[in-house]
Amino acid sequence: MFAVTAPAVDNAATETIGVLYLNPLLQELIDHLDLERLETNLFRGESRDIGSLRVFGGQVLGQALMAACATVEGRSAHSLHAYFLRPGDFNAPIVYEVERNRDGRSFSSRRVVAIQHGRHIFTLAASFQVPEDGVEHQSTMPVVPDPEGLKDIEDYAAGEKDNLPEKLRRYLWSRKPFSCRPVQPINYLAPQQREPRKQIWFKAVDTLPDDPNLHLGLMAYVSDYDLLTTSTLPHGLAFMQGNVQMASLDHAMWFHRPFRLDQWLLYDCDSPVAVGARGLSRGSVYTREGILVASVAQEGLIRVWDGRKPE
Repeated sequence: MFAVTAPAVDNAATETIGVLYLNPLLQELIDHLDLERLETNLFRGESRDIGSLRVFGGQVLGQALMAACATVEGRSAHSLHAYFLRPGDFNAPIVYEVERNRDGRSFSSRRVVAIQHGRHIFTLAASFQVPEDGVEHQSTMPVVPDPEGLKDIEDYAAGEKDNLPEKLRRYLWSRKPFSCRPVQPINYLAPQQREPRKQIWFKAVDTLPDDPNLHLGLMAYVSDYDLLTTSTLPHGLAFMQGNVQMASLDHAMWFHRPFRLDQWLLYDCDSPVAVGARGLSRGSVYTREGILVASVAQEGLIRVWDGRKPE
């Protein structure tokens, strides 16, 4: 179990876990990233029902990365490339098998396969590097309002709560491990067509342990929040429509610098193309000071039928 000494907070939604004061839902998420080691390279993780029809892709990303991290010492993950092969069942645990491909002088490579009900549902390749200095440059963070003056994503949904499908309500209110504050207003029932770019501030709702691998796992988890929907913006589509099917196909991440998930981070997302029932979305993650700490790319399935989608 992850633990850190933190000051008590005056918040009825938090509880004491040993010496750690955490929001219960955040603690639950951390516990799900704290995998059970079955063998030297074999791990098991439990699943969370967040209101979606299948295991949330970010959960499998985070758990697989944590499994890979558990087999590497003295090096930090700098990239991952993953494929979603089959929908996951959140009623059953997932087993993660790690293959130690290489341990060189500077880099280590790992391959992780997620197995459920005897079948591969996900694969991940991750690379780790010994810290070293080199040339540096980065893109400039967009100018956006500070998070303190923006509405939380739950506030946008609250006014439509009675009109939203039950699954969507559960999905939106399951975000409580993180506070998410969109820069652009959201209309869940009648989205307007606009350019394929958006920004959202996010951070964990409580103080986190200092373990850098935990912050990597949480970043992988939250990076899958609404990234694919960037590709739907020019078309005015909403994933709760009865004639729309959306699913993540692959996911890639690059970790540039250390960061903390309990401090505000800006997710700057855009979509350069959608074609062949697939949309490509990209994301850049910045600190409040404008430091680029991570980059993300994801291709996802986007199908639209004339009537309701097939069962």
